[in-house]
Parts: sequence; structure tokens; C-alpha cells
Amino acid sequence: MIDVTTEDLVRGLESHLFTSVDLVKAYTARINEVKSTLHMVTEVNPDALAIAAELDAMRANGTVLGPLHGIPILIKNNIATADKMNNTAGSFSLLGAKVPRDSTLAAKLRKAGVVILGKTNLSQWANYRSNNSTNGWSAYGGQTEAAYYPHQDPSGSSSGSGVSSSIGLALASLGSETSGSILSPSDVNNLVGIKPTVGLTSRYLVIPISEHQDTVGPMARTVKDAAYLLQAIAGQDSNDNYTSAIPNNGSIPDYVAACNYSALSGARIGVAWNVLDLWAADTDAPVVSAFYDAIATIKAAGATIVSANFTGFAAYTKDNNETLVLNADFLTNLATYLSELSYNPYNITNLAQERAFTHAFAQEDWPDRDTAVWDDALDDQKWDNTSPLFWPAYQANLYYGGEGGILGALTRNNVSAVLLPTQLSPSIPALVGSPVVTVPMGFYPANWTVTYNRRKTLVETAPNVPFGLSFMGGKFDEATLIGYAYAYEQRTMHRNDVQPYIVPNIELADVVGA
Repeated sequence: MIDVTTEDLVRGLESHLFTSVDLVKAYTARINEVKSTLHMVTEVNPDALAIAAELDAMRANGTVLGPLHGIPILIKNNIATADKMNNTAGSFSLLGAKVPRDSTLAAKLRKAGVVILGKTNLSQWANYRSNNSTNGWSAYGGQTEAAYYPHQDPSGSSSGSGVSSSIGLALASLGSETSGSILSPSDVNNLVGIKPTVGLTSRYLVIPISEHQDTVGPMARTVKDAAYLLQAIAGQDSNDNYTSAIPNNGSIPDYVAACNYSALSGARIGVAWNVLDLWAADTDAPVVSAFYDAIATIKAAGATIVSANFTGFAAYTKDNNETLVLNADFLTNLATYLSELSYNPYNITNLAQERAFTHAFAQEDWPDRDTAVWDDALDDQKWDNTSPLFWPAYQANLYYGGEGGILGALTRNNVSAVLLPTQLSPSIPALVGSPVVTVPMGFYPANWTVTYNRRKTLVETAPNVPFGLSFMGGKFDEATLIGYAYAYEQRTMHRNDVQPYIVPNIELADVVGA
């Protein structure tokens, strides 16, 4: 099931080769087979089989809700569901909390006929608590590991979503990103990740960091699978006013149709060479070599490649306004989320109270894993996004991401996308909420020396660890980026070059045969 696509599953369901119930049973068995090793799923939906049976009955009666009808998807454990599953952001403080209704994204998935199979582990609070923790660790979910090398760092914060999709524990998964949390785990888990424009997908009842940077998107093994999932979740939502910015009166392009083998023909595409130059010391030789090969492939497909530098990038690397904005947003946005709970088990209403709980509750692993991010917001900064101090910090971000970043590079050089290795791509688009699509580009070679994270507990780079290529574009221009990513993917198919070291043995045929 590691190679199955949306269209494979649709054909099988339509031909009565298997049912949605069979899919739920098979994926659940695969989760159970590897969860004690990789800790990627925090819980399986106890209603999944019943939901699948209802969807099978609908299909039998001639009602099909869309191409994802009856197909299991996993979602990150910060996307709320009004069912028997928890939504904790990895903290015991929210275990047992209830929301008054589904998040808009969960509701959209159900409307599309998706079986929400379960919740995936994440870096706690979407990597917005500690300066000394590890990617993929949460108090509630434990330590997620990736599947391409033993004890591999899964990256964060959508760690469990990345690992789950990479080894076929569902067709695909949803992750969320503030700055890198879809792109980075997609990068190291050999996935396609779509980080949508902020406002293309609703954040209502998604545990937040920043209203200005948070977005939710798909993580899948192929571009087309990711496009199908984005199609299901994109759209306006009256509970998230950022979605009112979707152009053309909120109409959504056909992202699946954008998957065009010839999309690169005649395209004018930039490369942010100065980002690569400034971070050259932190970019490994195999990644740089693969990036040059990718550029050659894109040129051969008919694109023109030009320089498209981020003119404000050097100044950005010495700037801390992004931290000020994220702190300010988190202070406000977390309190808003907590206020919307219909049951709040510890009656926590703000970040100060959340910090006190974390310090007092032993399983939160404080002080070994600190609360330095929160300490900075509460003790040093002390102001939220209603303060007059917020506006100049936010305007600085808009410059570094806009005229001095991706948006300026697009317009100044008349290009429709800008390329970077995915290791280097998240930060600038995050500042202005512009989209990025990452696609597998290669793997570290077999003779690569193993390197470790700062706690010496997880492997950061090693033989066979994947890395990706990013297409960065203008706001709400996902369809263009999807087309380019698909055209590159179909010419290279790098995701097939290396297989994970651990893959579940249980296949759909085992369930159907039984």
C-alpha cells in the first residue's frame, strides 16, 4: 500500500475489488504493526469502521461524494474533530477537551466522503514551546521517528503526518505549517507537501500559533494525491476571515487538472541563488548537486531559468521581527482557541496558565524540555497582537517576505515560480503567507556520515535520508506550482529511488483475502 494512489483506490472501490471497510481494516493493521517503533499515530478513530460502512452503503446506492469517497486520511493532532478523538497539540492539558463542532477542515473532509482514520503525532504545540526539545516529540504522543534510517529525525512539526504518509498508513495526511512544518517533514520523509497560501484553507478550530502565518495542507506520496486532498479542503469559511481573500469570489481552481506533464514548457522560473550562497555552509553537497540536476531537468522540460534573488534576505537573517510577530499572535490566538472549547478539562484560558500546567505536570517533561519560547513571549516581550508594537514588526515581515523576498523576486524578474532546495525554502514565504510545493529530489548517498540532533537522540542526516525541491510562488497560485511540481515529478520519480528501512508487511490483499 506504499505505492497506491487515489486513482488506484477509486478504481478498486468502483470495481468492487474491496470496500472502504477493507481499507480501514488494512490501514489500521498497518498502523498497529509499526506504531511501537515509529510512534506516528496518537489514536485511531474508534468510529472509522462504522463511518466506512456508511460510505460503502452510500456507494452501493449510487451516491458518491467525490473522488475521496470512502478513502482513509490521517490528520494532525491539532485539527479538531467533534467525535471520540482528542485534539491535544501533544499536551496533556487538552486531553479530554471538547469542541462544539468539527473544525471546518474536518467537516470538509467528511463532506468529501473521507474517512478520518486518526490523529498523527506532532512536535508539541507545533514546535512552539521549547528551545531544546526534539522534532516529533510530544508529551502525549511520545517520540515520532522517520522510516528511512533507524532513529531518523522526522522533522517537524507535522512529524507523524509525514511518517504516516511515507509508509502508507493512509492514502495521505494533513499537516499544518507556520514556518516549515509541512515542508520540512515532507522533505525528510520523501513526500510531496503543499503549503497553501494563508487563507486558502480554514484554520477554524485548529490549535494555532499565528493567524498571520498558519496554514493547513496535504502531505502525500504523489503530486496528484496531494492535489486531490487540497481540492477537498480549500475554500472560504465565515469562521476564518482570512479565507475571504480567495480570489474570483472564492472559486477554487481544479488542482487535479493542473497536474500537466507539459506544465514546464514555456515557463519562466527563477532561482534564489543568494539564499543558497548565504546558507552554503549549512547545505550539504548531495543536496546542492541534486538541485543542479533538478534545474537541468526543468530546463530540458522547456522552462527558462533566470536568477531571482531575495534582495532582503541578508538583512532578514539578522532580524528578529518574525519571532515578535509569532509570540504576539500566539498569546492572542491560543487564548481564542481555548475560549472556544465546550469542555476545558483544566480550565486553562491563556498561555501563562498553560505554562504553569506544563511546569507542574510531570509527564510534560519540564524542565528537561524547557518552555523557553513561552518564557520569551510572557516574560521578555509581554505584548500580543493588539499592541501598537505589533504593527512595525509585522510590516518588517511583509518587507522581508514581499518586496525583499519571494513576492519581489517573482515580479521583478517576471517569473512564475522560484526554486530552492526544500531545506532552504520555508522561512521567506512564511512571512507573507505565500504557497510552496515540495517534491522529492533525492537521497543522501550510501557512504554519507551519520549526523545527530542537538540532544544526540535522533539521526539528522544519514545514508538514504530523503530531501526535496521547492517551487515557491505567488499568493493563491497553487495550481501553477502543482503543475510544475507534477511535471518535474513525472520526469524524475525520485521517490522510488530508495525504499524505507521499515514498512508494514500487512497489505490490502491480506484483509480482503481474509
